[in-house]
Amino acid sequence: MNTYETLTHDLATSPRTWLITGVAGFIGSNLLETLLKLNQRVIGLDNFETGHQRNLDLVKKIVTASEWAQFTFKRGDIRNLEDCHRALEPGVDFVLHQAALGSVPRSLEDPIRTNSTNIDGFLNMLVASRDAKVKRFVYAASSSTYGDHPALPKVEEHIGRPLSPYAVTKYVNELYADVFARCYGLQTIGLRYFNVFGPRQDPDGAYAAVIPKWFGALLRDEPICINGDGETSRDFCYIANTVQANLLAATTQNGDAVNQVYNVAVGDRTTLNELFSLIRELASAVKSELKDVTPIYGDFRAADVRHSQADISKAQVLLGYAPTHRIAAGLEDSATYYTAHVGKHV
Repeated sequence: MNTYETLTHDLATSPRTWLITGVAGFIGSNLLETLLKLNQRVIGLDNFETGHQRNLDLVKKIVTASEWAQFTFKRGDIRNLEDCHRALEPGVDFVLHQAALGSVPRSLEDPIRTNSTNIDGFLNMLVASRDAKVKRFVYAASSSTYGDHPALPKVEEHIGRPLSPYAVTKYVNELYADVFARCYGLQTIGLRYFNVFGPRQDPDGAYAAVIPKWFGALLRDEPICINGDGETSRDFCYIANTVQANLLAATTQNGDAVNQVYNVAVGDRTTLNELFSLIRELASAVKSELKDVTPIYGDFRAADVRHSQADISKAQVLLGYAPTHRIAAGLEDSATYYTAHVGKHV
């Protein structure tokens, strides 16, 4: 068995207690599903600002009744320290901190709200985790931290200047986590996500990510707009890879792996033009008339990074991270989900 297979086998026979912040969100609900299937006890915290009850309802349908009984939901806001303390009841082993206000455009429009959630809320969770003496605090960092650094692929030790308020907040998260490790002995690991996608990612709203937004638009016969010339590229990472990285980070026994930051991606680059072609092909299998759809090209998006690609060797060596899905396989799974759920309540 590989490292992750060994881990999941061990977890299934040795239940732990986990806290997931942002549990009703895309990444949080996928973490919840995986942990419940592994016989783990999970506490979830969410204020439903960007998460959805339907995500929790869908997980409930997927897992068994006995697995669902191991889940405790607590409604609360990470900007409220009391809510953070309340969520971290005695005995929590690991925190998977996913709660945040994402989106570069959102942060440009409302930097104060982004700062309040992503920095004040993050600090509250660090303080509460320290006070609860959790074994490890794993948090969602971001590839936006690389900013204007031009080199490809992106290596953890070399970053540039942030290009948006959102990027500033995610970099500050890394600084705070490092300080809490040094000053209080709290074990932390940051995961710099690169364009995570997959089932339950919201296709609606002004700040929807590109993959669910395009699936949703095609299936509803709405136009697709590509920012810029379509040659902007990203390292798209399927959700199963992200879940794997979180569980490995939380449970690693490698002392050298702790108090570090890791890229979570697959090490590929896909342009927006290539991505559109892949999604159109999958959507046209459901609606054949979509095979001839062409996109509309608009302006480049403000504060956007032109190209992004991760070097994942650090996570491979220190955590045993081994991505299971590249973009094509991930898009196929995503297409199945969006075909079933776009325009419907789940």
